[in-house]
Amino acid sequence: MIRPELAAVVLAAGFSSRMGAFKPLLPFGATSVLQQILGTMRDAGVGTLRVVVGWNAHLVIPVLERDSVPWVMNERYAGGMYSSVQTGVQDLPTGVAAFFLMPGDMPLVRGETLARLIAEWDERPGGILYPCHGGRRGHPPLIAGAYIPEILRETPPGGLRTLLGRHAADAREIPCDDPGILQDLDTPDAYQESLRRTHPV
Repeated sequence: MIRPELAAVVLAAGFSSRMGAFKPLLPFGATSVLQQILGTMRDAGVGTLRVVVGWNAHLVIPVLERDSVPWVMNERYAGGMYSSVQTGVQDLPTGVAAFFLMPGDMPLVRGETLARLIAEWDERPGGILYPCHGGRRGHPPLIAGAYIPEILRETPPGGLRTLLGRHAADAREIPCDDPGILQDLDTPDAYQESLRRTHPV
């Protein structure tokens, strides 16, 4: 079931400096890292997608438009991730109940993890839901739309982590049997390991 009131903001505007290659468009099986993430979101029923582009936007936008995925340009992408968070949530339509905040370099997150978070939200809407594996919080959190005005209003020194930390009493940690929530593709070694795990030769 497609849920238009549930959104995902996918961050694909950064420099990928540690990787040495542009992470969102790296090959991932028969698709790309970014397309894998978007497919997982769609399969989980997330009805509203926004991909934030910046660095190498001219390469990403044609891919997104071919797949009919809405995008938004962060002209301030050099200022860091929080500017992309603000750009993405500002572009969400009125009435979004909650949104996943998803880095554009985490293709190993499983669809059942998203479904688990959505089920927990449906049972008790509100707050911030963090997927956890091995006692560690990972991505993507599911964040109530009620926090959007606060996210847009200010830029705290510690970014979104600081802002959400003010609402620790509203946070819930949801155990998930999914190491992918902790695994990004910051380095070439991490990328190769992700390929070995998901697409063995």
